[in-house]
Amino acid sequence: MSNASSGRTRPGMNIRALAPVMISFFIMGFVDLVGIAANYVKDDFSLTDSQANLFTSMVFFWFLIFSVPTGLLMNRIGRRRTVLISIIVTSAALIVPVIGYMQPSKDVRFILMIISFCLLGIGNTLMQVSLNPLLSNLVSDDKLASTLTLGQFVKAIASFIAPILAGWMATAFGMWWLLYVIFLVVAIVGYALLAADHIEEAAPDKGKTSIARCFALLKDPVVLLCFLGIVSHVGIDVGINTTAPKILMEQTGQSLSTAGIATSVYFVFRTIGCLTGSVTLQRLSNKTALRICAVMMTLSVVSASPCSSRYRSPPCSSAISVSRWSVSATRMCSRCS
Repeated sequence: MSNASSGRTRPGMNIRALAPVMISFFIMGFVDLVGIAANYVKDDFSLTDSQANLFTSMVFFWFLIFSVPTGLLMNRIGRRRTVLISIIVTSAALIVPVIGYMQPSKDVRFILMIISFCLLGIGNTLMQVSLNPLLSNLVSDDKLASTLTLGQFVKAIASFIAPILAGWMATAFGMWWLLYVIFLVVAIVGYALLAADHIEEAAPDKGKTSIARCFALLKDPVVLLCFLGIVSHVGIDVGINTTAPKILMEQTGQSLSTAGIATSVYFVFRTIGCLTGSVTLQRLSNKTALRICAVMMTLSVVSASPCSSRYRSPPCSSAISVSRWSVSATRMCSRCS
């Protein structure tokens, strides 16, 4: 479908080439369902907060284990193939809970949910490592930052609708896990479209990349700072995603299906921020945009203190989210000029 080479897309082919990749960004957003899913799993299996939090850690633990090996794999088999493998693993993660909740045994359901969270983490690691480099084959360097932010906008859509869909499924059908069925259909469609999209990539790595060389990149101060920025990015996402509904339930007595909207508030404003960023980054240099957003992040964190003392987590979440679109530029791990 697409014929891209040397990091540029041929005129008139942009939408056709980018559509499967943008759907893949939407699939990447499935990982953010772990926040609301962990809260429902806590209720379904009568878990403590500490036990429920382990489910979230279970997902992101695989980023630590597989990030570098995935980079080596991608350099050998190609970026598109790595993304396709990630969608397969993610689809398996979505099928397992559906099978699990159809089982009469509570123990079997619990074990299958653990497997699902692990597969979701592995699949998302594969995608996080390979999808951004794949996108770089389709756009010119001067448009890469804004296009990456557009991808984050698409990803954020999946993130904010997950709690809404789970709450609706729980209220309407008493089965919050039907959310997995909807996302599974999207994953299958995304795989089919990307599999049919023939993207020209750079020649596979011939053994030049190693784990030692990957970690050696951290000697570069810019790469190290970008790494720390990503750590903060994930920490904010996971923290708000998991704890916002809990805080609302504890302080207001609301049901989980209602309190889960707190997560959606965060991701709605993050979506707005990503959309704004995709436009702004076409007009500002990465360095200028990053400085502006650093100031916004600082102000949002400062404002979160009085908010938290009054138990108003959703407004604080939205303040943080608006400034989050800058992380997409940071994720490029490239020198700002």
